[in-house]
Amino acid sequence: MIRDFTRRSHHDMGGQKAGQIKQIEHDYELWEKRVDAMLVLLTSKSPKLMSVDQLRKGIESLPPDAYEKMTYYERWIFSITQALQYNGLLTTEELSLKMEEVQSRYETETAWKLSSIQEIQYR
Repeated sequence: MIRDFTRRSHHDMGGQKAGQIKQIEHDYELWEKRVDAMLVLLTSKSPKLMSVDQLRKGIESLPPDAYEKMTYYERWIFSITQALQYNGLLTTEELSLKMEEVQSRYETETAWKLSSIQEIQYR
């Protein structure tokens, strides 16, 4: 396989025109803060459970359409998940089970909140 190292990949936007950058401060969502904290823990614990290079490699491996649609921290969590699976620390089955558990918890909490709102409205 011959690789062309002179051609840019879709994620390499340095020096290209990309429009105006919105320079506004914003609060991070709780899940974004957790992703950031998770990366710090995974890359600084001894032994390191993954490397920052793995994070970059995972992000750069995203197909162009996924890369464009995902937010900054969505790319991070995708890459962290891939690295943990590659390093044998997480299986697809374990991840699926946890996602089902979280989805169920979310649906239960949402249903509870809706019923509470309805109770208040009918009083």
